[in-house]
Amino acid sequence: MNYPEIVRIKEIVEENPYVKSIFIPFSKTIEPGQFIMVLIPGVDEIPMSVSRIKDGEISFTFKRVGDATGKLFEMEIGDVIGVRGPLGNGFELRGERILFVGGGTGIAPLLPAAEKAKHLGKENIIVIGAKTKDELFFVGEMKKLGKLIISTDDGSEGEKGLAADIAERVIDEEKPDMVVTCGPELMMKRLLDICVERGIDFQASVERYMKCALGLCGQCCIGEGLRVCKEGPVFDKDTLIKCSDFGVFTRDASGRRVYFG
Repeated sequence: MNYPEIVRIKEIVEENPYVKSIFIPFSKTIEPGQFIMVLIPGVDEIPMSVSRIKDGEISFTFKRVGDATGKLFEMEIGDVIGVRGPLGNGFELRGERILFVGGGTGIAPLLPAAEKAKHLGKENIIVIGAKTKDELFFVGEMKKLGKLIISTDDGSEGEKGLAADIAERVIDEEKPDMVVTCGPELMMKRLLDICVERGIDFQASVERYMKCALGLCGQCCIGEGLRVCKEGPVFDKDTLIKCSDFGVFTRDASGRRVYFG
């Protein structure tokens, strides 16, 4: 059975007033883009992207949005949580020049991916976007990994505008071999359309509501029965262009459609 491993929190980093990273011991091999299920005792079990991969430990980075993340936000070093994973499939970094585009908390899983790309000798261009300066994070880390371009909706840091708009310009100027993205689904759908039009390789980390993360319940399905927990969370261009619901709607805990936009 896929039981959670009980671990104690090793370190907590406040990335900004709204986002924290929690470091935990982790001895298994995990690839950038894979995820874990985090059990918050007495509250819930939720999926978390892995934001740092180190020798014997990982971190996950999250924003306070509900009961489970609210409880995590209050936890301290030494507190106990449960962890299942690694789960799903990670990024396949192809080509020599890669454009990483992250929006909001979608920035988190791109950090280890960009680190791996740099280790492989690839040229990184990184676009990260947030609503305002206070919501940015990983800026210092990303600057060490490649050419970094920051966008904010209100212009309080970097370029004013949406990350997808900035990324489109960068695609036309820099001619990357591949675009790797995670963030709001409307942003990723826009980038998918751009890459299809220009014939550029593309991968996106997709989020869906998860219950079992074992591939059994079907809660996280996208397209024609693709399970985000098993076939994803990373999908390529050829797969996503066949998913009529990508960028259109997701589903809540009851299975009801929730439309984007």
